[in-house]
Amino acid sequence: MKEPQSPPPEVRIPEETLERWEARGIDRRDFLKFCTTMAATMALPMSFVPQIAAALDADDRPSVIWLEFQSCSGDTEALLRARAPSAADLILDYISLEYSEVVMAAAGWQAEEAKHQAMERHKGKYIAVVEGAVAAGDGGVYCTVAGESSLAIARKVCGNALATIAVGTCATYGGIPAAAPNPSGSISVKEAVPGATVINLPGCPLNAENLTATIVHFLTFGSLPATDRFGRPRFAYGKRIHDNCERRGHFDAGQYAEAFGDPGHRDGWCLYKLGCKGPQTFHNCPTVRYNETSWPVMAGHGCIGCSEPQFWDTMTPFYRRLPQVPGFGIEATADRIGLGLAAATALAFGAHGVVSGFRKGDKHETQEVVKDEDIKVVKED
Repeated sequence: MKEPQSPPPEVRIPEETLERWEARGIDRRDFLKFCTTMAATMALPMSFVPQIAAALDADDRPSVIWLEFQSCSGDTEALLRARAPSAADLILDYISLEYSEVVMAAAGWQAEEAKHQAMERHKGKYIAVVEGAVAAGDGGVYCTVAGESSLAIARKVCGNALATIAVGTCATYGGIPAAAPNPSGSISVKEAVPGATVINLPGCPLNAENLTATIVHFLTFGSLPATDRFGRPRFAYGKRIHDNCERRGHFDAGQYAEAFGDPGHRDGWCLYKLGCKGPQTFHNCPTVRYNETSWPVMAGHGCIGCSEPQFWDTMTPFYRRLPQVPGFGIEATADRIGLGLAAATALAFGAHGVVSGFRKGDKHETQEVVKDEDIKVVKED
């Protein structure tokens, strides 16, 4: 007989800490919720909540310099619309934002002076946040700020930072500016500054909660979180979207939407045949939704794989399913499953079991590819 498990330990935060946050106008329930949400986002046990609270309460906010290069400012917009915490809470209570072209009051030479002063004052101690791709073609003339190329600025600012957080797919991989034929010679932040300590938070745009969790991890432990081979934090990019998708049950049952607006689409069936790239995209969108509200698949649109390298070139056409998904062999029978053939459905479940068996030994962060000969049972008829 299985022994009953003991209840989880009670999370206790010092009363004086809660009172200080209440004095700042933040309800203690909201503060507790934020700390527990951060622990859950970073895949930490609840026993770390007091440590997170203590780090947030410490009076040593890190200085942040936020750079804008070739981008649509969508990542800044995502941050400005975040609710947990709001942009105001993050900027005023958790970090010291020294420079950001989008939100700072200063402009022109005054803004540039603020950036240079912050770099000198906090050299080797500040965090650089970079949004947008770096233009490296023809000496960097395709993207300049105050007469200086984005390439030179990135090397100067990121090269003297304690750590750099590349936000959004353009900064992490080059994104849309780097898509073929890439006339501006756009590159990622890590490519521009190879010697810098860079953590990547891809997404188009990024989920602001992942940015907040990365900063909170730094405040709590004094280091950046563990990453995969693409420099992405494992807590946010350690699993395929397909693994946690709310439509996964319909995939397992062989129920696919065949067209936007058809009965299957309206009933929330799997969007794989409409081009969903969830089976080969690593991101926590299904579990950490945007502003705790929704994400594309939940809204009825397939994943376009925006957190993967070169997604604009490799994931298009967005509304056509890819014929060969690395490490994912079920697509060989997807069409017949959609027709409702019992034999094909049985084969799909068997194949799904085979693929799942291979995944047990697969480290998600390495994105190992299952070879065709390993899953040839999927293609047999």
